Amino acid sequence: MSRLKIAQVLRNGPVGSVIDVRGWVRTRRESKQGFAFLELNDGSCFANLQIIIDRSIEGYDTLLKQLTTGSSIRVEGELKASPAKGQAVEVHARSVHVYGGADAEKYPLQKKGHSYEFLREIAHLRPRTNTFGAMARVRNTVCAAIHEFYQSRGFLYVHTPIITTSDCEGAGQMFQVTTLDLARLAQSRGEVDFSQDFFGKRASLTVSGQLEAETFACGLGDVYTFGPTFRAENSNTTRHLAEFWMVEPEMAFYELEDNMQLAQEFIQFVLRQALERCGDDMKFFADRVDKTVITTAENIVNNQFVRVSYTEAIELLQKSGQTFEYPVEWGLDLQSEHERWLTEQKFGCPVILYNYPRSFKPFYMRCNEDGKTVRAMDVLVPRAGEIIGGSQREERLDMLLHRMTECGLNPEEYWWYIDLRRYGTVPHAGFGLGLERVLLLLTGMTNIRDVIPFPRTPKHAEF
Repeated sequence: MSRLKIAQVLRNGPVGSVIDVRGWVRTRRESKQGFAFLELNDGSCFANLQIIIDRSIEGYDTLLKQLTTGSSIRVEGELKASPAKGQAVEVHARSVHVYGGADAEKYPLQKKGHSYEFLREIAHLRPRTNTFGAMARVRNTVCAAIHEFYQSRGFLYVHTPIITTSDCEGAGQMFQVTTLDLARLAQSRGEVDFSQDFFGKRASLTVSGQLEAETFACGLGDVYTFGPTFRAENSNTTRHLAEFWMVEPEMAFYELEDNMQLAQEFIQFVLRQALERCGDDMKFFADRVDKTVITTAENIVNNQFVRVSYTEAIELLQKSGQTFEYPVEWGLDLQSEHERWLTEQKFGCPVILYNYPRSFKPFYMRCNEDGKTVRAMDVLVPRAGEIIGGSQREERLDMLLHRMTECGLNPEEYWWYIDLRRYGTVPHAGFGLGLERVLLLLTGMTNIRDVIPFPRTPKHAEF
């Protein structure tokens, strides 16, 4: 007899047949009539499957002592229509095999209502809770939707390197990778000779796969990369991680307007798939975490995104009559309070801001003819703020070299990137979307450490 997942049983289980289900016991209660009820979950869906164990089963009393919360079991039994409210079917056990027990006195998840802070300390067990089981399924659906969106449009999936010698963002917040003897270096206190290191030069964990993805876009057309990225930013806020996942498409022959349209269609597709495929999980987050998550996602899916230039946005903010904590002035970057006012109060829908001042944007963004702005864009959504950042890339060789000098970069270190402008240069564009930011939006969770399986933050790399 082959095992059935609980999701399959609840969806179209053959009532009247004998089935094999396996999972972890969520709850157990005993009836005075001589039988016990188990709630079994195997992670395939949010719902549990009720198991009824009659006293007539072999070793009933001994068996019940083993069926504690957290124990793992296999059940063979008949699937029957359930008379109980809220469930269509239940299993009447014929045999129960215990794979592994869970000491009721020591199992950390014996009680309900644990704080998220406590669950972060037992990240290896938190997938067994309702919240993090739902999170894992939503995250899986979002990842599948990302690939589905780009694959259906003919994009190539490119694996860009995790180890790099290029700082895409130019912020210097990179984790160094080395095989040098750090203890010996600490004793010598001399200048580090990176020529003796594994790669012969300073190498780091990537902050973005964009630059490498551009090389493929400038030879193969539309591509995307999707993988982990790293920022050595000493921040303990609820919105920062040292390791997180990014999806970054790069498109040849795209200009800023094409980029904005693709970004809108992309985020709408991903959210729509989560709403359609994770109904029970999304309902849980709406019921238990944030009642607005479904309506917020539907608002994004069903509305056109307003497009506003940075200059226009500054004017709107200055005329708003609102008192902001951070100043609103042309040439300064917008803060989350400004972004939320635009999306939630002014327009009531997603907003794409574009044409930012070149003074605080990276070297690779295409300069506009006004000499003051670059063809950058940010997608802002209600409640979450910025969720996508991108630009049309600078394809002109002379301007790229000028911007590198302006930003204090050594062109020789980016010789391969510059070559793309020497040989068959084309207009191209791209953007980046942080997976965990999307999950915060979809679930209503307030701490980014709770939407990634194993959070990496300052002083914390457990599990």
